[in-house]
Amino acid sequence: MIQVRELRKEYKVHRRQPGLGASIRSLFRRRHEAVKAVDGISFSVGPGERVGFLGPNGAGKTTTLKLLSGLLHPSGGEVRVAGFVPARREVPFLKSITLVMGQKQQLLWDLPPSETFALNRAIYEIPRAEFESRMRELVDLLALGGVIDKPTRQLSLGERMKCELAASLIHRPRVLFLDEPTIGLDVTMQATVREFIRSYNERHGATVLLTSHYMDDVLALCPRVVVIDKGLLIYDGDLKQLSREVRPDKRVVVRLGQPVPEVELARFGTVISHAETQAVFRVPGGEVASMVGRLLSSLPVTDLTVEEPPLEEIMSELFRGGRGAGA
Repeated sequence: MIQVRELRKEYKVHRRQPGLGASIRSLFRRRHEAVKAVDGISFSVGPGERVGFLGPNGAGKTTTLKLLSGLLHPSGGEVRVAGFVPARREVPFLKSITLVMGQKQQLLWDLPPSETFALNRAIYEIPRAEFESRMRELVDLLALGGVIDKPTRQLSLGERMKCELAASLIHRPRVLFLDEPTIGLDVTMQATVREFIRSYNERHGATVLLTSHYMDDVLALCPRVVVIDKGLLIYDGDLKQLSREVRPDKRVVVRLGQPVPEVELARFGTVISHAETQAVFRVPGGEVASMVGRLLSSLPVTDLTVEEPPLEEIMSELFRGGRGAGA
């Protein structure tokens, strides 16, 4: 459904020093610098896949989504989405995709979302009966009853985001490009949006390419991740395999029936954090069973869990490793 081969995007950026003199000189002689936003990345996404597209700020994620949706022309390489070349912006292509950006909105501020929905129906030439059927489905999935007829300015951020999703999916696209769809939302609303995206994907077999700095979004939705940094692809594969490769250790969380000094806990392994009746250990994957046995036999343990390292730590370590390899 998505094919990217040696994709590149460069910008010419004007650089000048501050001050009046530099401003006057820049009128006659401008100095430009080539900035590589995307530097020869290649990957493909199959029909119905949910893929996380990750990287730090400035890595090139949003630029790539704009290239895939046809908003930008590539400087080099090949891109195909649903069989189309995005830069040509053919009508069948535009009807098969949607791009949702958490920091931008298409809703009309002084009008209710229902007006935006009606406008999109006309733009995409959706038959009225089909439009009403799809609206009922979206209103039900997103719990929008009583919301779509209020002026947009009176809606909460979470309500606006749900209406943005509904407006973007009225034409039932086959490919969803989602750029930070849960940004700024509270925990409950984030979970609602995630569940909706999963439900839409499963109902209609839509392909989802998701960028997010909230790792809970990625864990809940994306079995596979594509990671870029400074415009370069540094990982493409299974999320669990990434965890095993980058951080093969485990976290053992122990709750105790009475306080135990940290000095005494340290003899069992590396203590990451310690409170009066709780401790978290970092343990190599092959030593978990033996350590759990020693903890249970030597300490007043009331509860014990074995967890994977947090995805935030895995990503931070991956970025450090990628930059080191690039250097």
